[in-house]
Amino acid sequence: MTFAALAQAPNRRRTEARLLALVVAIAVFGYAYTGLSMTGRLPGGLPGFSVSMLFVALVPHLVLRRCAPRADPLILPLATLLSGIGLVLLHRLDITYARSRHLKIAEATSGQLVWTVIGVAVCIVILLVLRDHRILQRYIYLTMAVALVLLMAPAFFGADMYGAKRWILLGPLSLQPGEFVKIMISVFFAGYLTVNRDALALAGRRVMGIQLPPGRQLGPIFTIWVVSLLVLIFERDLGTSLIFFGVFVIMLYMATGRTSWVVCGLLMAVVGAAVVGSLEPHVHGRVTAWLDPMRAFTKEGAAEHMSDQLGQALFSFGSGGISGTGLGQGHPELIGFAGNSDFILTTVGEELGLAGVMAVLMLYVLLAQRGLRVGLTARDAFSKLLAVGLAGALLLQVFVVSGGVTGLIPLTGKALPFLAKGGSSLVANWVMVAVLLRISDHAQRRREPVR
Repeated sequence: MTFAALAQAPNRRRTEARLLALVVAIAVFGYAYTGLSMTGRLPGGLPGFSVSMLFVALVPHLVLRRCAPRADPLILPLATLLSGIGLVLLHRLDITYARSRHLKIAEATSGQLVWTVIGVAVCIVILLVLRDHRILQRYIYLTMAVALVLLMAPAFFGADMYGAKRWILLGPLSLQPGEFVKIMISVFFAGYLTVNRDALALAGRRVMGIQLPPGRQLGPIFTIWVVSLLVLIFERDLGTSLIFFGVFVIMLYMATGRTSWVVCGLLMAVVGAAVVGSLEPHVHGRVTAWLDPMRAFTKEGAAEHMSDQLGQALFSFGSGGISGTGLGQGHPELIGFAGNSDFILTTVGEELGLAGVMAVLMLYVLLAQRGLRVGLTARDAFSKLLAVGLAGALLLQVFVVSGGVTGLIPLTGKALPFLAKGGSSLVANWVMVAVLLRISDHAQRRREPVR
């Protein structure tokens, strides 16, 4: 059955249940196999992990049967599978870090499992409370005001960790506001562009065969460009800046259909990155490490205190080959403290090989494709733009993280959605899943009434 036919099937909840059963089996098997391959016995936390995965899969499925019976049948299984893979990888890394006591890295699996349950609970609450997502269009300016406060808060009240200021410390907990900002700005841009897309679609002068927008309409993109540069300068957060600006350009193209906005956005992004990369020391250091990652292994690099994480990541991908060394048979401890956050994809590349990396990336692509398809099937402009914005934010974050650890672009320090350690990222991504499920149910109800 094709994906298009699957979306039209009347028993999509039954299909979702079968996929979720397969997802739970994969996650539990991976957790058990990791313990057997590395310690020779089943993990002690296997029963608790199995019950938690069953909760993560079963409870939202039952809620969808009652509150959103026409929602897309693939979004929840894909998000659950990615979360399960992330927990298996963190469990594998915890065993290695426990043996490498000199690294002094705390165990992360139990905390990540708790945050997974919290994220799913938030997803359930949103599905129960938000019966019509279009109500968000009434509060777009309030949403943007809150988003700007959260976006700028780390610059004034945040903690400087690992060279960037993207965290706010709340006692023993740390919060990354940028993870929630990507959802808020998607809501604002969807509402703003729904009202102003006709004015933004006006044609201006033709330069080198490209129809540029009128000068007075360049104000919104110029404002967003300035805000993203301020984030990059004061918080030294390259990843959030790229996602913030990229989501706006994607949604602007979706609303107007004009490639001139994409060209203007790309040019402004290149100019801004070049200027800030030359002047801001932290960003400049990341660009230098990206241009010559092996310099960290030389005497000059050691004298400059260059990080060898990117070079070690490239070695990990290279040693993995096509099929990998086998789960639990690699050396992720060589990357250090970032092995379970920024560089968790290197464990996949080393132990599951190119095949494993492509499988994980395809899961992200398929999840984003379902979000884009939700936008195409929606009838109203706000729903279309919101679904496309959320799917675009997911793809951009996966690109900046995977591109950074593979040497395609400079490192950004963002967390890989669902896989990497981080409660803020996990909860924000489950909020995104809830909104996409609500939009897909609403769109399908318009096309096919529930019997």
